[in-house]
Amino acid sequence: MVKRMVPARSLIVAAICTFFAALSPLHAQTLAREFESVDAGKEVIMSADRLIYDEALGTVTASGNVEISQGHRVLLADTVSYNERQDMMTASGNVTLMEPSGEVLFADYFELSDEMREGVARDLRLLLNAETRIAANSAQRSGGNRTEMSKAVFSPCQLCPLHPEEAPLWQIKAIRIVHDQEARDIAYYDAWLEMFGIPVLYTPYFEHPDPSVKRRSGFLAPSYGSSSRLGIQLTTPYFWNIAPHRDVTLKPTLTSDEGIVWGAEYRERTLTGSYNIDGSIAYSNERDDDGDETGSKGARGHLFSKGRFQLDPIWNYGYQFERASDDTYLSFYRIDSKDTLTTRPFIEGINGRNYASGNAYFFQGLEIEDDQDQIPIVLPLLDFNYVGLPDGRGAFTSFDANLMALQRVDGTDSRRLSLEGGWHLPYIGRSGSVYRLSATLRGDAYHVNNVEAAGTARTTHARGLTGRIRPELTAEWRLPLVRRIGAIQQLVEPIVQAIISPYGGNSGEIPNEDSQDFEFDDTKLFSSNRFTGLDRVESGPRINYGLRFGFFGAGGRRTQGMIGQSARLREDDTFNQGSGLEENFSDYVGRVHIAPAAIFDFAYRFRLARQNFAARRNEIELAAGPKAFRINIGYALLEEQIPESDTAAFANREEVAATAAARMTRFWRIGAGTRRDLTGSGGTLNWHGAITYEDECLLFATRLNKNFTRDRDVQPETNLLFTIKFKHLG
Repeated sequence: MVKRMVPARSLIVAAICTFFAALSPLHAQTLAREFESVDAGKEVIMSADRLIYDEALGTVTASGNVEISQGHRVLLADTVSYNERQDMMTASGNVTLMEPSGEVLFADYFELSDEMREGVARDLRLLLNAETRIAANSAQRSGGNRTEMSKAVFSPCQLCPLHPEEAPLWQIKAIRIVHDQEARDIAYYDAWLEMFGIPVLYTPYFEHPDPSVKRRSGFLAPSYGSSSRLGIQLTTPYFWNIAPHRDVTLKPTLTSDEGIVWGAEYRERTLTGSYNIDGSIAYSNERDDDGDETGSKGARGHLFSKGRFQLDPIWNYGYQFERASDDTYLSFYRIDSKDTLTTRPFIEGINGRNYASGNAYFFQGLEIEDDQDQIPIVLPLLDFNYVGLPDGRGAFTSFDANLMALQRVDGTDSRRLSLEGGWHLPYIGRSGSVYRLSATLRGDAYHVNNVEAAGTARTTHARGLTGRIRPELTAEWRLPLVRRIGAIQQLVEPIVQAIISPYGGNSGEIPNEDSQDFEFDDTKLFSSNRFTGLDRVESGPRINYGLRFGFFGAGGRRTQGMIGQSARLREDDTFNQGSGLEENFSDYVGRVHIAPAAIFDFAYRFRLARQNFAARRNEIELAAGPKAFRINIGYALLEEQIPESDTAAFANREEVAATAAARMTRFWRIGAGTRRDLTGSGGTLNWHGAITYEDECLLFATRLNKNFTRDRDVQPETNLLFTIKFKHLG
């Protein structure tokens, strides 16, 4: 028997053969043949502290920090021996096999053949990714992609660092676990789930995708709950991966009192965009407006869909579709809380500084007072906005066009064409003053039918052509004053804006369709027209003035705000009583935002009566506390307004909402909140509480909610919902 020992480090096969050739040509040829048989035509790179060749036995033994690389596989071990006659490689002592897919196998002992694709292992540990592990007493590997493990356990949970001998939070034990890398599946035979080391569930067979799978058909995490309205409920979604660009989620909800709600969502990406379809249907007990069952059953449901697609780099088109079988279906089954459903096809184009769009609107009202015959249909609504390039002085022109046709089954119909051209000149003076001068001319033409126009003696119904021509001149001056004191940068900026336009323009023959939602606040102080749409205009000479200020420090710390007022030569009865703009001098409007540190954020928006500074609109938002304990408080007060079409004022709106969230430990979080109507006829609207546990392998969430809202068959409800998700099980 002849033995050769080579003390070497980082030797590749060619170097080994060359070294042995210097000693004996026969030994060099034999060793080269041995590595070629291991390699099967692929290069093998090996490094070791020592290398022993036994010519009589036909074995090559490497020891001490052995590293062998063959193809995309890498083997690390204390000792590796190759038997030429049996074409078998054995590795022992801290064996690590790294797969091309990124998986890593650890074992005390490995027998490998066929380019390390076949073999058996003892005391195997399989690391699928950074979080998921499998351990087994023994394992057999075949085809380079299938590992069959005996008496194995799977768990992504980390062991307790103080008591590593204790069982993890959860684990799956099985007599046999098979990992198929090609199919990317993990299958369990005779398996049971353990929580804290206690068996809780047995199954003869169970399968889930391995962590490398990003999309795969299968069941998603279910949610369970109990409701005073629906009874016990269970939602078990199923995800169907039809193709890489399309899928379906089936989400049936089983309820003990109201049957099954069959729901599904379809999603697809196309070459030019994407769209989705979401819907549900239920066959349940019919109820009257008091919530009492009528004794019969009926089908209810909803269908939502939206999509957006690109025609070319300029033009996009799409749609939004929302429809429900009846007013209360969505809120009864807690699908959605909308009070109006909107269907809108659209097309829009953006080309540099210019914009064009075409829309149509169809609405479904879900409030008890909604009359569908009186809800408008808008078809079409066309907009075009042009902004010209600045000339040598910085002046530029603009042009806006709007075409709208609105009709009802029962009520006012109107068609409107609005055109507005403008010239604008921004300018910065040597002193730092910022000026802006604008001159615009707008014309609105209407064709109306059945418009209620209040006369001196009675209300008439106008029809035919009407319109207005409206020139407007705007001049604005600002002086931003900035200075730095240490790390604080200060800003003080007075602003004055003067607007000249003729009185009138809001004829009773012009219906108010898009300017009803009006609220005077700090965001509209320096608007030339404070109405939200085009049907109403602000008239007469007026001046707006205010002061903006701010203090800005390092790390995003800041205190900033503004306050201002508007004044006009004559009162304007276009504005509602209580709006803050109906008199010569408006209410004071402003805002303050204080954020001195990450643990405190306070925002206050206000409208104060000019006579006595009484609050007519207050909005307060407060967020305070570190991430470990954070509270949020919101308060809103909106004083009553008298609409121009009615002599009866709607009631004040005043409410408060508060939430608190605390991270009790690294894994436990709790939260609670409430919302309350503070008006005389109000009360608590809802409250909720939640407890969440989440670590690297488990999510448990529970939420208790009480809703006091009444709307026909939707009665006050208490519901409890909880979700358990075992992570890395697909």
